Amino acid sequence: MTLEDLGYNAELVQYRLDHQLEQFEVGRIFSEHKERYGIRTANQELDGEIIGNLRYTAHTRSDFPTVGDWVALVPYDDDKALIHAIYPRKSILERQAVGKKGEKQPIASNIDTALLVQAVDRDFSINRLERYLTICHASGIEAVVILNKIDLIDEQTLKTYVEQVQHRMKDIPVFAISNNTKQGIGRLKSIFELGKTYCLLGSSGVGKSTLINTLVGKELMKTDAIGEHSNRGKHITSHRELHLLDSGGILIDNPGMREVGIADSTGGLEMTFDDIYTWSKHCRFSDCSHVNESGCAVRAAVESGELDQASYENYLKMERERTHFEMTVAEKRKKEKVFGKLMKNYKKSNYKKDQ
Repeated sequence: MTLEDLGYNAELVQYRLDHQLEQFEVGRIFSEHKERYGIRTANQELDGEIIGNLRYTAHTRSDFPTVGDWVALVPYDDDKALIHAIYPRKSILERQAVGKKGEKQPIASNIDTALLVQAVDRDFSINRLERYLTICHASGIEAVVILNKIDLIDEQTLKTYVEQVQHRMKDIPVFAISNNTKQGIGRLKSIFELGKTYCLLGSSGVGKSTLINTLVGKELMKTDAIGEHSNRGKHITSHRELHLLDSGGILIDNPGMREVGIADSTGGLEMTFDDIYTWSKHCRFSDCSHVNESGCAVRAAVESGELDQASYENYLKMERERTHFEMTVAEKRKKEKVFGKLMKNYKKSNYKKDQ
């Protein structure tokens, strides 16, 4: 195995030279377990942790390594390593941290394409797909939709689902597959390219672990059945991992996510709901919220059937989440600024007393 097999490229080589990191080895994070990191280098797998300086200078969760990161490291004791630096990320998937106001949670980094997986027999939800697509757009990551377990529904139902996705998510490729019958797997495999990194996003129980086993060609991931009584997926994958495909692509799995909070300030919603933003240019007021203002072109388009009602409602919900998140971040920054000023004045007053 070479670093190039893991996605190492000319930009990373140049960064290493420009920042005098030649004395460190290069590796890629392939798993994360409570601030312990599985690292793959050209020669071995290592159990890594970050040095104290990285820990103390980190301001947010995104300042710590995450799966997909390239890192500068020093190996020791045969299978351990200290992480001294994180290479720049070309992309990072993030969602609003569950239970932590105004904070983001990294999902994976340096992703080229996200595979948005849903099980058509129980999990089909275009609203959720639009959420995943929004966080992909916010990160500059391409996306494809995978409708899994198609052997469990009839052809007409599948056709309806595909048409619904294509109507709401224009220009996004849709793959209909079955891990049991292998229908559609060959077409899906054709998208993976040498040195490119892909990740799976979806709720628990949609078949991500089984899909990994199918794509890799061997039993790598534990799988389990859906709960009979709850009809809910079980969390088989409890952490993120990175796998190499025969095509040369790199595939990252993620735990099933029941919550995908929107923390987007970089245009993800605008790209996902492009039709709504196009109509909004014709609203009477430039700051129209598209809820109850007179002269709202968006609501007029919904009422006339030119915009999809369900997509419009999903947009409003995610826009409220984004606004709330941004307000929470602003409040936190204001409090931190006030606290910093208090500490500065406190230190200044103590200094004068000592004189």
